Amino acid sequence: MPRELLLLRHGKSDWSKPVCDMARPLKQRGKRGSRRMGAWLAREGRVPERILTSPAERARATAETCAKAMGLARDAVVIEASLYEAGPEALVQAVACCPAAVSRLMVVGHNPGLEALLVWLLPESPPVPDDGKLLPTASLARLTLDGPWSSLGAGKARLVEIQRVRELPADLP
Repeated sequence: MPRELLLLRHGKSDWSKPVCDMARPLKQRGKRGSRRMGAWLAREGRVPERILTSPAERARATAETCAKAMGLARDAVVIEASLYEAGPEALVQAVACCPAAVSRLMVVGHNPGLEALLVWLLPESPPVPDDGKLLPTASLARLTLDGPWSSLGAGKARLVEIQRVRELPADLP
């Protein structure tokens, strides 16, 4: 069965508050971007059955805001401690544990881990945009793969698209 993996970088975080990295919240721009990405996924018919998120406040808030915009219940969002500051190996391990019944999975996390995972999963590196970021905040990479989640490996996925929040249609809420 073909599977779809959505990699979503958390929305723009608020550095003005004197909090530890794990507690850093989203800026209003980050909340808006998360909501708009969720609305776009719903409109495109790309709603995941499960969302795995880093426990960091900005990632969790991104996942919950996006899920709400897609019409998903809060229990569709699963906090996965290993996703905080995760590299490709930890991210792949989290995905590999996803139930077989899930055909579309979203992972909400952080750079540089998400970008490193994206490059590792593809047979060829995608072109890097002029700003040097494959996944700026609130951007989503959509990949497909064949076989079970546990078969995810280097060069085994196909990139369908990278959608940046600032490039979404203006009519989204």
